[in-house]
Amino acid sequence: MSAPPTRPLGATGLVVGRLGLGLAAVGRPGYITLGRARDLPERTVEALYARSAALLDAARAAGIRYFDVARSYGRAEEFLARWLGERGVPREAVTVGSKWGYRYTAGWAVQAAVHEEKELTRVRFETQLAESRALLGDRLDLYQIHSATAESGVLEDAALLRALVDARRAGLVRAVGLTLSGATSARALELALAARADGEPVFQAVQATFNVLEPSLAAALARAHDAGLGVIVKEAFANGRLTDANERPEDVAVLSRLRAIGGPLGLAPDQLALAFVLDTPFVDVVLSGAATTGQLASHLDAVGASLERGVGAALAALAEPPARYWATRASLAWN
Repeated sequence: MSAPPTRPLGATGLVVGRLGLGLAAVGRPGYITLGRARDLPERTVEALYARSAALLDAARAAGIRYFDVARSYGRAEEFLARWLGERGVPREAVTVGSKWGYRYTAGWAVQAAVHEEKELTRVRFETQLAESRALLGDRLDLYQIHSATAESGVLEDAALLRALVDARRAGLVRAVGLTLSGATSARALELALAARADGEPVFQAVQATFNVLEPSLAAALARAHDAGLGVIVKEAFANGRLTDANERPEDVAVLSRLRAIGGPLGLAPDQLALAFVLDTPFVDVVLSGAATTGQLASHLDAVGASLERGVGAALAALAEPPARYWATRASLAWN
């Protein structure tokens, strides 16, 4: 296991490694990733902080320097801030990205009527920026609109776009970005690339779903990277569908194919899925959503894997129509 090599995150001035760690799965008791009952048998606040700290310790020891949280990830921002303080991590040793737009509403329950509530307004941005900074202070490097969509109108809201740029100019954040979700993500990315406030480009980074099953954003992300945006990939494992934790009968054929392709290469399904994303030149950093240190170690072992000629094409054959992929994702139960 070697430390992931570092690289600039587009033109943001921020430094990342090829692998980052996201705390979505361990910042709250309920999430849609498969296999959580096995991975997280105890989910009190202190138990999940202990798990988060163990993952962060392992990540830092391995050279990972990009950490991803959000206002809606339960106590993820709080956990990260606590760990940074308790470990005395130097300011420039890590890069922190968070997100605003969703509010966590599950009340620390695995099952809830509403897990998170979305509002992409200037008021929500200003409120949540203050909340994020209250926890993370000047360690808040990248602040992103959480799941910006073309339909929401957020990417054409002139007052909000100006507020994002003003926050960056004032030094409240070092870079502004957005995350994408859904079958219309390509259109949202077009709007983001065109977005200006006082003639200044608004967005410097994009975080998007890109994986074996849903690679449809590849061309759009390549254009964004060429335009200077940092590219962060989330859901490289399709919320556990591309791992051995997947027991969905509908995905038996997919897992069998991943094992057949990855076996001769010495790569488990999760490692092959990660290698597929890392083999793509426009990707700056891929998030590991590991819930255990064993999963993180597996992901780290895949960072240096090289795919043989023809493997990429074989994996590309597993891609699903975007509408079907996103419908399946929406059907995954919080657990």
